[in-house]
Amino acid sequence: MRIITRYITAVYLRMICLCGGSFIAVYLIIDFLEKITRFGSYNPELKNLILYFVTKIPDMINQVAPLAVLMATMLTLGVLAKTSEIIAMRSCGISLVRISAPILITAFLISLAVLLNGEFIVPRAYDRLDHIENILIKKKDPATFFRQNNIWYREENTILQAKLYEPSSRTLQGLTLWQLDPDMRPVRRIDAGTGILVNGGWLFRDVTIRDFSAGNVTSTRAVAELPVPLHLKPADLKVLEKYADNMGFFDLRRYCNKLRNGGYDPTRYLTQMHSRLSLPFSTLVMAFLGIPFALKSGRSSGIAVGIGVSIIIGFCFFATSSALLSFGQGGALPPVIAAWAANAIFTAVGVWLTLTVNR
Repeated sequence: MRIITRYITAVYLRMICLCGGSFIAVYLIIDFLEKITRFGSYNPELKNLILYFVTKIPDMINQVAPLAVLMATMLTLGVLAKTSEIIAMRSCGISLVRISAPILITAFLISLAVLLNGEFIVPRAYDRLDHIENILIKKKDPATFFRQNNIWYREENTILQAKLYEPSSRTLQGLTLWQLDPDMRPVRRIDAGTGILVNGGWLFRDVTIRDFSAGNVTSTRAVAELPVPLHLKPADLKVLEKYADNMGFFDLRRYCNKLRNGGYDPTRYLTQMHSRLSLPFSTLVMAFLGIPFALKSGRSSGIAVGIGVSIIIGFCFFATSSALLSFGQGGALPPVIAAWAANAIFTAVGVWLTLTVNR
């Protein structure tokens, strides 16, 4: 059995590398043709262009992994059936479960690898990608990465508004800070000319403090400096159009807790957070679904049939998953259900097909 397990695993891994490499190559070509015209106007260096597309590969791997595993499953079992190797294994008393086990175990390990890739590598790759595109290719000033005008920040019963953030000196300009009581009535207003990031918070300078009682100003005083223990960091001021889309599970969980503590609805991001776990395991679901499809086709299945069926199944899965995630982000479905429903539906289909396979 060890020999057969190693043999099936080796064939399966070769198919995964072939399918995954093909998908990534197609992805790179299409992305290159799409980006090259836009990037060409900036006269970028060739090495920066190459670095840009190489940096996108970790995210591409995560996107193509489910379809690559599905197609590899179909082709592996199709080839084994075509050469009568499955019949030979069955005649030796080897069950379909034992034949399928190496495929499922390999797919599970790939799911874990995709999960770790999405959690630790892809977010850093996105940060690097953003730097390459805006700084190295488009030659923008690094300050464009930051929200520099009309900044609003809320922390517990404190609301901060600043007119400008200067990244080079890490200072806020034109500050107004409101301190509120539990009933959200203002008890103090602090105006400052500048705020400098220091250990433990921010140091406000040229400060005017106004205390309120029953909506009326009770005292006004001016001080040169005032330490304010805010948790606002320069990273919180960064502008990334799809910032949440580039986060891993733990970063999204912290972000959702931050929104919830600030009084905002985190439903949209909770759905994305749960999808960081569900989407990697769609790779295992695709392998489980592909096994009965390939076995039911038997020796009649070829490369063209395997590719065609894989594309159809993959399209149906991703269309269903995208629709359910949209419902979850819109609040029509609970985030956990929206993230995991597609996996559950296609797993159920795989179970039903497995029960109908002619053993």
